[in-house]
This record gives sequence, C-alpha cells and structure tokens, in this order.
Amino acid sequence: MNFKDASEEQGSSIRKEEDALGLEEETAGYTFCDGCNEVPFCGIKFYRRGEVVTRIEPWPDYPASPLCSKAYATLQRLYHPDRLKYPMKRTTPKGSPDPAFERISWDEAYDIIVHHLKRIKERYGPHAVFFYVGDPKEPRAAVQRLAFTYGSRNYGNESSTACRRAAQLAELLTYGFPTTGDLPTEQTKVMLIWGTNPAYSGQPFMCHWQFADAKERGVKFIVVDPRKTPTATTLADIHLQPRPGTTAALAAGMMHVIFKEELHNKAFCEKWIHGLDELKAYVKGFPPNRVEGITWVPAKKVIDAARLYACNAPGGLKTGAQGTTHDLNATNNHRAILLLPAICGYIDIPGGVTKPTSPLEGMPGFWAEGPPSFCMRDKLAAMEAERLDLEAFPAWAEKLFEVQTNHIVEWIGEGKVKAFLGWGFNMMIWPQTHEYQQAFAGLDFAMAVDYFYRPRTHDFVDLVLPAAMNFERLAPFAYHGRMIFGRTPVKPAGECREDWKIALDIGVRLGHPEIFFNGDVEASCNEILGMWGLTYDDLRKNQEKGITVPAPCPDAFKKYETGRMRPDGKPGFDTPSGKIEALSMVLQKHGYPALPEYKEPMPTSDEYPLILLTGARVPYITHSKWREDSPWLLELQREPLLMINPRDAEPRGIGRWDIVILKTPHGEIKVKAKPTIMVPKGVVGVMHGWAKANVNELIPRQFDPISGFPPFKEVPCAVMKA
Repeated sequence: MNFKDASEEQGSSIRKEEDALGLEEETAGYTFCDGCNEVPFCGIKFYRRGEVVTRIEPWPDYPASPLCSKAYATLQRLYHPDRLKYPMKRTTPKGSPDPAFERISWDEAYDIIVHHLKRIKERYGPHAVFFYVGDPKEPRAAVQRLAFTYGSRNYGNESSTACRRAAQLAELLTYGFPTTGDLPTEQTKVMLIWGTNPAYSGQPFMCHWQFADAKERGVKFIVVDPRKTPTATTLADIHLQPRPGTTAALAAGMMHVIFKEELHNKAFCEKWIHGLDELKAYVKGFPPNRVEGITWVPAKKVIDAARLYACNAPGGLKTGAQGTTHDLNATNNHRAILLLPAICGYIDIPGGVTKPTSPLEGMPGFWAEGPPSFCMRDKLAAMEAERLDLEAFPAWAEKLFEVQTNHIVEWIGEGKVKAFLGWGFNMMIWPQTHEYQQAFAGLDFAMAVDYFYRPRTHDFVDLVLPAAMNFERLAPFAYHGRMIFGRTPVKPAGECREDWKIALDIGVRLGHPEIFFNGDVEASCNEILGMWGLTYDDLRKNQEKGITVPAPCPDAFKKYETGRMRPDGKPGFDTPSGKIEALSMVLQKHGYPALPEYKEPMPTSDEYPLILLTGARVPYITHSKWREDSPWLLELQREPLLMINPRDAEPRGIGRWDIVILKTPHGEIKVKAKPTIMVPKGVVGVMHGWAKANVNELIPRQFDPISGFPPFKEVPCAVMKA
C-alpha cells in the first residue's frame, strides 16, 4: 500500500466513524508540508470535520506539487499519541539521569523564560543569550525579531551550522548574489549538476522531471557525484565520480582544459572576471593527468566534460544546499565550481545562471531568511562587534548575518553564552554531539520548542514547549516567485502553540506589546503582507489560486551591464571589484587563500582505508525527521544502513544486512550493511540523525577555516564485521 492509499484509508475510517456520530460536514482547508525543512513549501489541500483533519491531497495548481511520502505522513504525525501537548519543566538538575519533566501552564513557562532573559541581560548583557531556529525553518523571521529587539546579536540556525550558508557564502564572495543555479530552459544546451541529486531532493522540489524533459529536448548533462545516484544514471552523458573532498582539483582540471584550448568566453572573462590571470596561472598546475591522480576521475573524462560544457553554449548549473561544502575546504571547493560557468560566460543569460530580475519587493533572499524590515535587521549594524563568530570566521561575519554556531561549545565554556532559546533544534546536527550536550548542561537556562520529546536534545534543557504542526499554523504564509499563498489552520492539539505565537508572546512579556502585535500572529503576517498592499483576508479570498504580485518590469538579462546587479546602480557585480571574483578581495583582506585553491582532504591509511560520506538523502525522509514519529516512514527504513561497495564488502566478509562496526579515529557505531554499487569502491555512506547510531559522533570538531563547516564528507574510516 502506498502512502496516498494509506492516507485515504485512514481518512475513510475517520469519516465513517464521524458519519456514524452525525458530526460536521467535511470541508476543505489548505496548508504546507514541512517535511523537507524548506521554505517555501509543497502545498497540501486537506479535508476536515470540525477541527479534525481527515485526509489530504495535493493542492491543485500549487507551484510546488505533487506530494510525496513525507507529506502524507504529516497526517499520521499530527495525531501521534506521543505528541507534546503541554509546556514541560524539568524538576531535577541538568545532568541528572532523569530530567523528571512535569506539566506546567503557559503563564508559568513564559514567567520562567522572561525571568531568565531579564536576569541574564542585567548581569551579563543581552548578547549572552543565543537565539536559534532549526527544523522547520518557519519560525526564523519571528525569532529574529525577538532576538534583535531583546538586543542580542547572536542569532543562528541550522543553515548557519551545517546546511546552506557555506555554499551561499561562496556564491556571495564570487558572484555577489546567491544562487544554486537554475532549471534548464528552452535555450539551455548543457547542464552541469554538481553535488546534488534532484531525483531525491534539491531546489525546487520534485524537479527531476524537468531535467528529464530537458534531456528529451536534447540538453546534454554532466553530473558530478561520487555516487551512482538516480540523477546520474538517468541524466548523465558524462558522470564524473571524484574522490570526496577533491572538488576544487576537479574544477581546476576542467578550467585547465577550457583555458588551454581557448574555449572560454574571452570577452566576458577579460571584462568581468577579477583575478583572471591569477586563475589561469593557478589552473595550469592541474593538467588532466594530475587531476586523475588526485580525484580518481579519468583524465579523458575531465577533458570530455570540459569540452562538452564549454562548447555547447549556453550552459546551466545546478548545485545543492550543502553537498559540496561538508569538508575542510568547503568555501573554496564551492567557489571553484562557480567559476566554471563564469569563464564560459554563462552568467545572467537565457539558459544560463541567472539572477532574478524582479524578486518580490522587501524579500531580497529566500523566504526562510525572512524580510529584513520585519526581522529588524537594521539593528544589527550597531551590534556587529558583539557577534560571537567575528574573530573565528571574519569573512563569514562580513557576508552573512547569521552567526556560525559550531563554536558554541567554546562560547559556553568561556561564559560568553549563558542561555539558549531554540525552536526545533537537534543536538545531533553537530559533530561530536556529546560535547554539545555537555556544554548545554552547563547553561544557566535553555529552552526548546518541538513537536515531540527528544531525549538526545531535551534531556539537556530546562523547558520544553509544545509546537503546533503544519495543519495548525497560520504563519508563515508562502511565496513562490511573486505568487503568495495563505493557510487555513485547524485548532492546535492540547495546548500547542505555533512557533510565531510563542516568539511573539515572549516579546510581549518582555515589555514590547506594540512591536510584537500583542501576540497576534495574523497581525504579524499582515505587517509583512502590507509591503505588497495585502492582508491575510486577501489570501483567504484567493485561497486556492493565491495572489500574484505584478512584476514592475519584464525579465532582463546581462543586468551587470545596466547596473541592475548592484544596489548602487552601477554596472558590474555586487562584489568589491565590481566583477565576478576568481580572486576574492574579501578573502584576501582576511588572510585566506583568495583563489579557489585545492586543499588535500584527510588522508586514508592502512588502519582507516575508506572515506566516510554522511548526510546523503533518500526520497522518503529528510535527515532525522520523524523517524520515531511516523510509523509509515519508519516502515521504509527501520535501521541505520551503511552503504558499501561490494568490492569493499566481499574481502571483509560482509553480506547484506550484516551488523558491522563503522569506525573513525573519533569513535565507532554499529549499523547494518547494505552492499551497493551506488557508492564507489573506497567510499562508504551513512545517513545522519539516527539516535541509535549517531554517525556525527564519528566526525571531528574540525572546521573549514572560512565557513566553519565540519567535514561530514571526508573523514577516513574502517568497516569490519561485528
């Protein structure tokens, strides 16, 4: 039985029971799935009797559709018997074997939070409180407003811990604008897909069919991924499988061929690339034969890929959120990828890598980041000296407003962080998780908002607050391009409250009722919608179709020639040089390698001969979400699995489903083996987020010096039969 059928069956059973009781007629409602930790979201049309959701289906004609297993599982999650429904307070000291949480009222919970916030602000200053949003991303705008009004500069999130921001940093340093690339258009002749698997995940979601359609139109595909993914096997004309951590060397090898054979766009390069001569000189050191020795990619494939990409203009690019940045050379590895379309002149042309002409006014970035005016980011300039990551990661601090969180262990130990307010945060996001758990146990105060009680995180906090789920939330609304859609929530279960409500309520109790709309979530949404002359009532009146805000002008290209790439209106790119920067002036200023230099990853050895990849996704679950919360999804994979190539498994005597020990110099776990050709010889892979086998305990607390990202995809390891 598939998930749609299961949902229908459960809904049918509920409807029959309600019909027998003579309950209310079934009516339709609308919300968004939060199963992929993304904003915007996939659209759900649901049916309800009173406040009970009975079944779900795709939202007709919604931009992100159809639904997958994760969306159908939200219904089972909604009515899970173990949901948190009431505020809970620990009654034993942190570090005790049993936190002994007891139910309290919201008034008491808010009193405790406000007491600690006022006490810490008075004694240590507001910056000693760290505000954090994990999964889902939905509360970010409201929590920023709370943090910055309270006076703390120290706000971070899962993206500034291990997800999107390292790649975005590379994009801002190189292009001056963020991009994961674009879907192929009618003009695109060749696509470079690097470090992402759109068949399973990626932006926009459910987009693999668009790549497949492009292939049928004759678009050529170069797919770069160590694994044989569905994307590679269904699309690739050339599949490059580099050794993990060698991205910059492979990109340099392709650029070597392009420059040597004079396949680059000379006019574009000479006018619009800063550091062109230095880049040419650097990549001369990466002839294909040397690149083969570094990356495992045959020299002929390096040459063929370079020629295919450079000789079929225009070419596109698609990268992922973090697939190329989980190593100790994260930022410059990703910068090297970005320079391939740049030297070919594929920037901001039809079919290439474009910058939107008319992004929705007031929303310069993704919705997840929140509108700067609502988030009150105008307060940040006066507080920059107080951000905790300023010394450790100065280039990051210059380009990104979120604080890089991976050094929070040290900040707590040094007394710089005394309290932590977290929405949907998971300790297992961090390498050497136990060090973060020990650090949090030493905080004066910590609070968590979540759907379920999760011991690996909540055993180390003082308060756990129950969050309303996606069917029970009004905020945030969604936008896709210039289309805006609202929600029609049901009443939350128990005493659950939506994330925005919790943030607003805390702000009110801190003495700012006007800034926090007296705790009214709809009023806070109207504050944002007012930027486009709309209210939530307008969204209700146009519920299913949404509202499109007219663009002020038609799409335009080569905006760097007309001053529409820069806030000052001058021609060029929004970088210090006004050009695409092969030689980054920001990195140069802060003492980092200014070119996208290759850095050798951690070496394997006789004791640790394999390379560990963590964090790869499967289509039916995201990270560690809902493994304990959704039996439907758990049926698809009940155990943590180690993907290992049969040529590595056989000499170790490892067969399918055998229990094996996965070991690195930093720890070991036991998992089940899944021999598969999806990973190449010499590489193994494990999904992260399994409490019973937390692979992040095997990852060292070492970080890319520019972005601060950990090496989730380059650690040497050993595998043996248990």
